Amino acid sequence: MIIGRVVGNVVSSRKYDTLQGYKLLLIRPQYTDNQEVIVAADVMGAGIGQQVIVSFGEGNQHALTKNAPIDALVVGIVDNEPIIDLSEQP
Repeated sequence: MIIGRVVGNVVSSRKYDTLQGYKLLLIRPQYTDNQEVIVAADVMGAGIGQQVIVSFGEGNQHALTKNAPIDALVVGIVDNEPIIDLSEQP
């Protein structure tokens, strides 16, 4: 899982049948050196600018109402941005 910020939406007029009904978001990972934007399905109702928790892998199928080819899934919306103390790092 990662924490990231929603930076945009993906609009797709045609997609795989079981993806119908899922909102697709662009997420920029935070607290990591990897700044590659990812696409994640959203069932939580997150919006642009919000900080979210994203889960990866086939375990996401347990959180879906139908079997869909989803690798990245927004599973939470962060209420308060975490405070990370990097001075404790080795």
